[in-house]
Amino acid sequence: MEASIPVLWISIFLPLIIGLIGLKVRDDDIEAIAYTMAATLLLPLFLVAVAAVKGLLGEGIVDPWMAHLQGIGTLALAVDGLSGLVAVGISIVTAFVSIYSIPYMRTRIEEMKEAGEAPPSLGVYFFLYSLFAVAMLGLVYSTNMVLFYVFLELTLVPSFLLIAYYGYGDRRKIAILYFVWTHIGAVMFLSGMLYYGFHVGNFDYLDVATMTPVAGTANLLGAAATYVALLMVLGLFVKMAVFGFHMWLPYAHAEAPTPISALLSPNLIGLAGYALARITLPIFPGFFADYKWVFIYLAFTTIIYGGLVALKQTDFKKFLAYSSVSQMGYMLLGVATLTPVGITGAMIQYLSHAIGKALLFMTAGVFITELHGLRDIRLMGGLARRYPLTAALALLGFMHLVGMPPTIGMWSELFIVFGLFKNVSLTAEFIPMVTLVIVALMVSAAYSFVNMRRIFYNKPRSEQATLKTETPGALQYSMLFIGIMGIVFFLWINPYYHGLLEVIHKTFLFAGIGG
Repeated sequence: MEASIPVLWISIFLPLIIGLIGLKVRDDDIEAIAYTMAATLLLPLFLVAVAAVKGLLGEGIVDPWMAHLQGIGTLALAVDGLSGLVAVGISIVTAFVSIYSIPYMRTRIEEMKEAGEAPPSLGVYFFLYSLFAVAMLGLVYSTNMVLFYVFLELTLVPSFLLIAYYGYGDRRKIAILYFVWTHIGAVMFLSGMLYYGFHVGNFDYLDVATMTPVAGTANLLGAAATYVALLMVLGLFVKMAVFGFHMWLPYAHAEAPTPISALLSPNLIGLAGYALARITLPIFPGFFADYKWVFIYLAFTTIIYGGLVALKQTDFKKFLAYSSVSQMGYMLLGVATLTPVGITGAMIQYLSHAIGKALLFMTAGVFITELHGLRDIRLMGGLARRYPLTAALALLGFMHLVGMPPTIGMWSELFIVFGLFKNVSLTAEFIPMVTLVIVALMVSAAYSFVNMRRIFYNKPRSEQATLKTETPGALQYSMLFIGIMGIVFFLWINPYYHGLLEVIHKTFLFAGIGG
């Protein structure tokens, strides 16, 4: 269905305009910019919710502003069941983290000034923040690889600058490491994309007239199809931080300013998992069928490796970074099942991880801001008594990662496991798969609840952990709203689930995928 007004472009332009206005606003008056930006960033949430209530997610909504270019295809924006929950995850996190950023970034900038540095203003921060947020939204709305790649690169520039300007430790070196690694992934994807587009004649991956996937075009590539698919998939694996391609993530996500960590880790890396399901799977179904079990075992390796390394970490933010590697394994596993229910679980996993990990990074930011930079888990303990609301929200975040009710993580893990066992018969595959699922879930529970105990319970292990008692403010209240949204979607997943499943069934039909 074509929208009557360009609502999707509006949801991109409005936050960016607010960010541009923020460049001219004094730091003392930045609250109006942050709150207005938050309101505009919530627009995709409301658009998708209305579409879900009206049953339009299965059909999809196309923005009326589009361009048809010879050799490129149709440059358009659209949202449907597959992209809807991803857009919702970006909308919720970016909106409330913008409010969270006010006290956090004021403290960070003051720290930098006391250290003799001259950081850019809060106005610059909020402009870069708005560019980062809308670039992620544009990527999800895109229906053409050229537009997708433009927005993919636009996510890289502001996130790189935010780390370089406001990060911790050797932030410039880490920003360059982040830029180089993620750009390698982008260039690998670009190389495959260009070969595909020039041989097929356009770069569309969705037909906006029917909102159906472009399928069967890989046959035009002949023997090169496997190599093109491999380039694009490996490029997305770098972006997704799958095991073997993950080395950059713990440094960048741990040393970024915490509000940006709350966007990088749950939102940005998951977009590569979305692209696997949206772009590469429908175009190259044969490639995914051939390597299905390779991807399944790679997913389990990512889950278990990331979880075990996370369990060893003593730095709160680095622990969260490695747990993000583990959580991306679940998303890859859902896509690799090549079943509608498994891919449904993978997209719900995006939203679950976005909410849960945002809560946990924001928890780390509360302690960094209020307890003089406390990040070492060995120096924590007993914080639940002093920070009861933060502790409750952190527990909710961990429950998202583990997949416990009342969090949407329960639905994502349930559907992913269902999808996995649709591939498994009562043969030699059954016992290894059951074993791997049990180990993966146990590792996730271990790194979550062991660290919940270390951080919030027992006796305080340092004077730093006793410096202050919680006085809820913008930091905690923005976390509270994100936590509430996670419970709302746990209770109200049905219309989103049906819209998502309808689109995936349509994708499988057009791509000729069984399942």
